[in-house]
Amino acid sequence: MRTIKGFKKVEIIERQANLGLAESIISGVTEVVNRYGKIIVLEDDLIYSPYFLRYMNEALEMYKDDEQVISIHGYVYPVKQKLPETFFIRGADCWGWGTWQRGWKLFEADGKKLLKELIDKKLASRFDLDRLYPFTQMLKMQVVKLNNSWAIRWYASAFLANKLTLYPGKSLVGHIGFDNSGTHNGFTDIMSTEVYDRPIALEKIALNELEENRRLFISHFKSPKVWLIVRLIYFRNELKSFIRNLK
Repeated sequence: MRTIKGFKKVEIIERQANLGLAESIISGVTEVVNRYGKIIVLEDDLIYSPYFLRYMNEALEMYKDDEQVISIHGYVYPVKQKLPETFFIRGADCWGWGTWQRGWKLFEADGKKLLKELIDKKLASRFDLDRLYPFTQMLKMQVVKLNNSWAIRWYASAFLANKLTLYPGKSLVGHIGFDNSGTHNGFTDIMSTEVYDRPIALEKIALNELEENRRLFISHFKSPKVWLIVRLIYFRNELKSFIRNLK
């Protein structure tokens, strides 16, 4: 890290104690957006297209005054059908993303509060991509401290505020943390995608989530292989919860 190159300035912040993943991200993002007004967040188990930063910086500038847009995202699921060059999905995401101070102000750290609102408003099914991925379960597990996810709270905060995230039609980010070497992920390739090696053509689009784009976005989770692996993840989480309750 101390030998990193290619940036105008590198500032390393070291903590006296290990804050853990969630608190490190939350405190770090808060410090940076309060200081600079915006941020691009990268993690060490991701790889990036040479055009990732160009896309992020241009999109952050393009939509900086649009309150409906909460963030910009660089990764997109390996959808088989052709996606638009850019498109909006309700909520927020966590694999190579950026936001502004105004967007991060909507982050709600209290998972219990988010879960109650999600259930009270009967939005869990849509939140879970039409019951195809157990995001609500992930939030429940965060509430009872069976995971330490800041990302599920970021997604829920944006989703409940009815805010939008801009996605590229081709992924500018690849995830290499599913090789069974990480702390939180086992081995699976259902999220693997080729990293696009060309620029994304950015132009302003209508500020709404088109249902046709949403259907394409979630079609990935309908394939038999993905569906099976997601079910295994669901039952693994249920088992962890059951074991905890026995203690």
